[in-house]
Amino acid sequence: MKIICIGRNYSEHAKELKNEIPDKPVVFLKPQTALLKDNKPFYYPEWTKDLHYEAEVVLKVCKQGKYVDEKFAHKYFEEVTVGIDFTARDLQSQQKAKGLPWEIAKAFDHSAVIGSFKKLTDVQPADSGVAFSLQLNGKTVQQGNTADMMFSFSQIIAYASQFFTLQTGDLIFTGTPAGVGPVNIGDRLQGFIDTECLFDFEVK
Repeated sequence: MKIICIGRNYSEHAKELKNEIPDKPVVFLKPQTALLKDNKPFYYPEWTKDLHYEAEVVLKVCKQGKYVDEKFAHKYFEEVTVGIDFTARDLQSQQKAKGLPWEIAKAFDHSAVIGSFKKLTDVQPADSGVAFSLQLNGKTVQQGNTADMMFSFSQIIAYASQFFTLQTGDLIFTGTPAGVGPVNIGDRLQGFIDTECLFDFEVK
């Protein structure tokens, strides 16, 4: 199982980090060891002082595919949830300034939080996207709708599958909206699709 992540997929988030708006999906990977599920606590790493949350809708791949045509991409996922792409912003900035890869800031252990999965048909009306949000200590800090993504679910799957064979159980983090920010030890994070809470955990 691999975790495929898409960066800069909401224009307002790209702007808040002063990044260019991409003309193709920005893709990076996380290993299976990045996964954190079942509302287990997240332990703040000792090597960062600026850890940020990034809430995202996550797709679960339901069958194997390579070079998936965009018009058939919807057949490759049936379930979604909300997750967090934890980012060590200080390490990321240091690596980017040197022109170096920044996996150590994104792909570290337990940096990919996922909630309980729901059938897409249960959360997405036919004429709209998936509405999701993140609460930090009971206050909403991020709100988004996948209808606002620059690259749709189908476009992401078609693009990523050119480079990586999609396998059953793979996860795709589809990008975060504006509102990212720091977390601290003692914080409580809750992720929602519509009004349903799909994860609820603490930072220790």
